[in-house]
Amino acid sequence: MIYRTIGSTDIKVSAIGLGTWAIGGGPWWGTTDDAESIRTIHAAIDAGINLIDTAPVYGFGRSEEIVGKAIKGRRDKLIISTKCGLWWNDARGAFFFEQEGKKVNRSLRPDTLRLEIEQSLKRLGVDCIDIYHTHWQTMPPEKTPIAETMACLLKLKAEGKIRSIAVSNADCAQMDEYRRAGSIVANQPRYSMLDRTIETELVPYCLKHDISILVYSPLEQGLLTGKIGMDKKLAESEYRNNIAWFRPENRRRVLDLLSGWKSSPLNMIVRWPNWYWHGPYLSRALLRPSAVRGIRNKSARPPRRAKYFFRMQTCGECAKTLKRWERRISAEC
Repeated sequence: MIYRTIGSTDIKVSAIGLGTWAIGGGPWWGTTDDAESIRTIHAAIDAGINLIDTAPVYGFGRSEEIVGKAIKGRRDKLIISTKCGLWWNDARGAFFFEQEGKKVNRSLRPDTLRLEIEQSLKRLGVDCIDIYHTHWQTMPPEKTPIAETMACLLKLKAEGKIRSIAVSNADCAQMDEYRRAGSIVANQPRYSMLDRTIETELVPYCLKHDISILVYSPLEQGLLTGKIGMDKKLAESEYRNNIAWFRPENRRRVLDLLSGWKSSPLNMIVRWPNWYWHGPYLSRALLRPSAVRGIRNKSARPPRRAKYFFRMQTCGECAKTLKRWERRISAEC
């Protein structure tokens, strides 16, 4: 496993992390098994992954609670990343979406941040969170000034409740404001081979200012693993119905491309960011419970084999295939 340092901190994380959005369950993801989710987390840790990413809104606290149960007795080996800014306990903030009868608002007010951090610490069963992200940036009609948000986060850091401050879904102008008010060590944007929007402005900005990038959805919710075929039926409420690539005609195009690869699609996808930048770029793969079997199979073999499964490195086949991918995607989109 490759380990990299987050921004200007002394926090070292595995190049692949475990995202725990799906284990929160709910209508967007369907029924999940808590015991299997805990086994997923344990298998990832055994394979060398030390970065566990979660958020309060994932299952309205359920994901954080499951992570908290899974990391008992292993906390000292791990880097825990969670978030703030999506608030559903009352009407504070600007409306974002509604789910399971709860209205979720974007709120980065100091008063809600204070409540959120205490709730996350309790659910996770920890005294300090290593990387604390503002999940989504505020918007009218209640757009809290970033300077006020940062002032509160700096106080939380001084109190020892968080080790570092990060953002998620923040553009360059917003990061400028955060940096004027304090410092941020990472940004967590959406990124995959199919969605490369951040390459134009955000990636150069982060590299210039020593801000690490921890991407979410690099596997496009499992589509790029090659294991989701044309026969896969999504429940009407599933989040993946909102992703254009899951439409039958687009899914067919993706599967046709993946079928021409000699290597495992999963291995190719996790190597992609390292091949493309050769720099301090962090890819966080969201591994659903169905993917844990692959991890367990590898981790049951000799250690060197297990590490190779997750290693992000360049190779001739990877480079050639990805260049062909770029040309075809550019021509077809």
